[in-house]
Amino acid sequence: MDIKDPGRTVQLELAIGARMRTRRRQLGLSQSDLAERLGVSFQQVQKYERGANRVAASTLLIAARALGTSVSWLVGEETSGRDDDDDVFRALSRPGALEILQAFNAIADPRTRQALLALAREMGADRRV
Repeated sequence: MDIKDPGRTVQLELAIGARMRTRRRQLGLSQSDLAERLGVSFQQVQKYERGANRVAASTLLIAARALGTSVSWLVGEETSGRDDDDDVFRALSRPGALEILQAFNAIADPRTRQALLALAREMGADRRV
């Protein structure tokens, strides 16, 4: 891996931001809540979560503590070993994604879950919307 590869750096910042957002939302924290814990503005948290700004090492450490996780998890070192982990966290960081997953998991009937999944796939395939 070339550590000076700018594309790799952008990917890392996007992955860190996605993981921060996903974990923050799992904990039920607002961006303002996390900003207060980090000692930054909520706008700065927005930039971190979008991958628009790099997170300083010291801030990354504070963020890991505030989010009840580790720096290695935030940077993607603690993964399942799958290459698509970052894609999963990016998808989960989209507004509403975590809530849909939680609602889906609350559906007890397997046939209802399958019907909802089929509907979502159909809606995702409909490019006219």
